[in-house]
Amino acid sequence: MKKIISIVLLFIIIIAAFAGWKIFGPSIATSHGDYIYIKTGENFEGVKDSLVSQNYISSPGWFDKTAKLIGFTPDKLKAGKYKVNKGMSLFNLLRMLKNGKQTPVNFVITKLRTKEEFARKAGNLFECDSAEVINFLNNIDTLKKYDLDTSNVMSIVIPDTYTYFWNTTPEKIFKKIYDNSLKFWTEERKKKAAEHGLNPTQAYTLASIIEEESNSKEDKPKIASVYLNRIEKGMPLQADPTIKFAMRDFGLKRIYEKYLQIESPYNTYRNKGLPPGPICTPSPGTIDEVLNSPKTDYLYFVAKSDLAGGSVFTSNYADHMKYAKEYQQALNKLDSNNKAKQSSQ
Repeated sequence: MKKIISIVLLFIIIIAAFAGWKIFGPSIATSHGDYIYIKTGENFEGVKDSLVSQNYISSPGWFDKTAKLIGFTPDKLKAGKYKVNKGMSLFNLLRMLKNGKQTPVNFVITKLRTKEEFARKAGNLFECDSAEVINFLNNIDTLKKYDLDTSNVMSIVIPDTYTYFWNTTPEKIFKKIYDNSLKFWTEERKKKAAEHGLNPTQAYTLASIIEEESNSKEDKPKIASVYLNRIEKGMPLQADPTIKFAMRDFGLKRIYEKYLQIESPYNTYRNKGLPPGPICTPSPGTIDEVLNSPKTDYLYFVAKSDLAGGSVFTSNYADHMKYAKEYQQALNKLDSNNKAKQSSQ
């Protein structure tokens, strides 16, 4: 009798150990990736089938048993992006899904030039696709709530790192960025903008042009003063980066006369004042360079003929043309040298 009891107990222990190993032991594979994605509206059975088909788990039966053990019912399934580790237990996997412990998604924004670029970047990171994002950014009625339109909507995008969950909707993505913009535009910054005759959107738009004009921290405030002086005098800005934006050709190295005839509200050679919206997302530093720009009498600037990245600033057109000619000659010489090198190879 004792022998039978011992055998039964041993059998029970073996079964319990096997069940424990299946539930609490390492059983998750990651050959298909380190993250699993549960789409909004996806059901429990669909998630289980997906995990099996992608080889994250091998036994749907033990998946169901473990889910029942921890009280994980279908109504508790939460959409999102979840980090899985090789050798993770079914217990830990299902507890993570039950509690909705998603892996945050960092939306890192540096310099973007168009709404479409913003939409593509968001579509690659979130459950919503780029079409949903661009539709939101082009929705006039929605943008009215934020006192924005389809031309200046990007003026609320302050380059930064924004953290979300994978299943965040386009509106919530936008709202966090909008709220960050409100924080950025402190009363002090608004006051500085007003002293230059600008509101925050206009200051942002001017900063976007300067962001594309120069990488020189020393030159940026002076360039801002040039454009502010031109606006005050009713002169066209004649900013080359706006031509690139109007043409949607950001790789242009030189702006030729024929390009200046393009019909576009962003052509600052044909239209006076600022364009209707920004041509890129300028860094916070560049925005501050605009706000802190000095009072000068400069009306012109051109890149230095040494091609080192700096600019020459003048208030006299004749002087400007002299320096502009030197710069063009330097470019022509550079082009000639490059062609000679290519032909000799």
